[in-house]
Amino acid sequence: MTLRTPSTPPPLPARRPSWQFMQSHPAHWIALGFGSGLSRVAPGTAGTLWAWLTYALVLTHCSDALMFWLMPAAFVLGWWACTLTARHMDVADPGSIVWDEVLAFWLVLWLLEPAGFWQQALAFALFRYFDAAKPGPVAWADGLFKGFGWRGGLGILWDDLVAAFCTLLVFALWRIIV
Repeated sequence: MTLRTPSTPPPLPARRPSWQFMQSHPAHWIALGFGSGLSRVAPGTAGTLWAWLTYALVLTHCSDALMFWLMPAAFVLGWWACTLTARHMDVADPGSIVWDEVLAFWLVLWLLEPAGFWQQALAFALFRYFDAAKPGPVAWADGLFKGFGWRGGLGILWDDLVAAFCTLLVFALWRIIV
């Protein structure tokens, strides 16, 4: 049971998006990870798996120069899509919005290149741990931007980018030690 103070707003109602909702606006397609966020079980994991698959099939063929421009473009597009979709769902940070996982895991995979399957699988596991458990800096980032509007949309993305940073930090430390 969560204790609320008079200044704490009541929790927003959880709204489950549907295929119909996703098809009602282009922003919903992006924010919901082209359907991966509609998963009834672990939508964040489903979104991260979708990110891994799309990276393997499409983005590994992109040059570093293209990826350098694609990441900020995907961030801005995602910020808009997540902000709008959260507002349309009337939920500040719905679990079905998975563009944050997609963008962050693309960043992890890109910065780990060249990485084999097992390194990518370890990156997947580490990223999911940091994103779901929210230890230390990820919890801080998760609480930094809350609510609706541009600030809430940024908050949806921000904690996953910090989880990506933590994942990359583990790999960097591992490479230094080994």
